[in-house]
Amino acid sequence: MRHVVAVDVGGTETKAALVAGTRDGVSAVRQLRRGTPRLPDGTATAEAVVDLVVELVGLLGEDSPLPVDGIGVVVPGVVDEAVGVGVFSANLGWRDYPFGEVLTRRLGLPVAFGHDVRAGGLAEHRIGAARGLTDAVIMPIGTGIAAALVLGGQLQSGGGYSGEIGHVDVGHGDPCGCGQHGCVEVRASSAAIARRYTARSGRAVRGAVEVAERVRAGEADAVAVWQEAVEALAKGILLVATLLGPEAVVLGGGLAMAGSLLTDPLRDRLDGLIIFQRRPELRLAALGDEAGCLGAALLAIDTLEGP
Repeated sequence: MRHVVAVDVGGTETKAALVAGTRDGVSAVRQLRRGTPRLPDGTATAEAVVDLVVELVGLLGEDSPLPVDGIGVVVPGVVDEAVGVGVFSANLGWRDYPFGEVLTRRLGLPVAFGHDVRAGGLAEHRIGAARGLTDAVIMPIGTGIAAALVLGGQLQSGGGYSGEIGHVDVGHGDPCGCGQHGCVEVRASSAAIARRYTARSGRAVRGAVEVAERVRAGEADAVAVWQEAVEALAKGILLVATLLGPEAVVLGGGLAMAGSLLTDPLRDRLDGLIIFQRRPELRLAALGDEAGCLGAALLAIDTLEGP
């Protein structure tokens, strides 16, 4: 049994947990949440994130019944786990920041540094909704959209570049913060749904969950934005099905909390798009918004245990 602190840095919120467990199962003992710092300069943002991680590790370490063995930290964007570098984050702005090196020096403990979505995919594949699948795509939908790819039973990283399904051009033409146009996440991320609803209706909402409530009530503006999000997601999943042929696509993140309001129209649209591709089963993630933290904990435990 290992005791580790896991930190999942999101585009909007940072979640941290004191976690106890083994490679085969983990559980959170105590959890904390903070807003993710966002400064005008990407390097300054990365440094502020490091400060926040150090603070959270200190707070959670005080509550650990046993000494903390190691730390797992995961961040969004393009991540090179092998060298511990946050290569690029479209939402938080950093480029080539050496998180692994800086965190190890600041914390004085073994640090496993990784990608938030791949870590969540590891947790869903090992202990969650993708358990037992050989080929699966785990796709959390939050501030951005990316995917963890499990092929042949192994999680793929592509040198840090695999799984960026949120930045696939699905043809709508709107600009994205990454510099491209037509990206899936410009229409289908939780942040985009809230933003687009406000722009269309003139009514501010706290997030996509509130838009979903208005879809259930039949509000025309909400329904239109929701349909555009479903269309973008369906075209992104079609591409994944064409290239990778997964058995299932596991939908997670805040938007997945909409349940059948998301999956029913998404299944219908996929049925209209898929011609010869293997039709992936749509599953809802089992671990909710804890997946990233639990995956970060598994990364830390794997690092401590060795090959």
